[in-house]
Amino acid sequence: MERIAPGKVNLGLSLLGRRPDGYHELHTLFAALSFGDRLYLEPIPEGIAFRGRYGRRNLAYRAASAYLERAGWPGGVRLVLEKALPEGAGLGGGSSDAAQVLLALKELYPAEVDLFALALSLGADVPFFLLGGVAEARGVGERLRPLSLPPLPVVVFAPGLRLLTPLVYREVKPHDFAPELPVEAVLQALARGEEPPYWNSLEGPAFRLHPELREVKARLRALGLRGVLMSGSGSAFFGLAEDEAHARRAAEALKYAGYARWGYLGGNRGAFGEGRDPLPPGFGGA
Repeated sequence: MERIAPGKVNLGLSLLGRRPDGYHELHTLFAALSFGDRLYLEPIPEGIAFRGRYGRRNLAYRAASAYLERAGWPGGVRLVLEKALPEGAGLGGGSSDAAQVLLALKELYPAEVDLFALALSLGADVPFFLLGGVAEARGVGERLRPLSLPPLPVVVFAPGLRLLTPLVYREVKPHDFAPELPVEAVLQALARGEEPPYWNSLEGPAFRLHPELREVKARLRALGLRGVLMSGSGSAFFGLAEDEAHARRAAEALKYAGYARWGYLGGNRGAFGEGRDPLPPGFGGA
């Protein structure tokens, strides 16, 4: 079995404040990309035969172990992970890998396992990748509401700088907090090809840690991309292109400076994202 684990970008990310549990309350729009990592899975009699970085510490391995344990170890799996997305870039590669492992094992070994609860136990972004497509997220990212958006050509660029999410959040100051995103206005602007009225509250902290990231953002804007924004806690940025030809040219201009890829937003809707509201109590709604 082969699966693509798509990356994501955040079409705006607003930090609303700090929660009593120490985490930050956020409001964001997740959008899956049409490209990402690649996974190969096949059943084996027992155990987990994993080939990929970090061994048992890899989130994909941990997802496989957690699912098979909850399913009562009906068998094992051979799992090969081919990474394509850069690490520490805010593109959600590890979370997507974990979600695709859960979905694949649900097919290989059907069992009464709550995938959303299991996904959340692995990481706040993992539940989104069970859905794919586009979704509004609240809380720490676990309260999801699926949205619709036409396919949009996008360019993603990561300068080769790995940003650790805890360090970026540690740099957050009270003046970085912001109100909720204007979701409908953002969606309408994106659909019309206009500059979307979104922001990323983590850009300020990331720029204070690494001022050179301002130049990265300016470089994408200089290529004529609109809505240029850092994704998640960085260091990747994305920008929306006028059309496929524009996206190709921009990615070509960036390829020698770091990771550069073009594709489409909102693709790879997950197995739970089509035709019905799949969210159990506690996950749905805004």
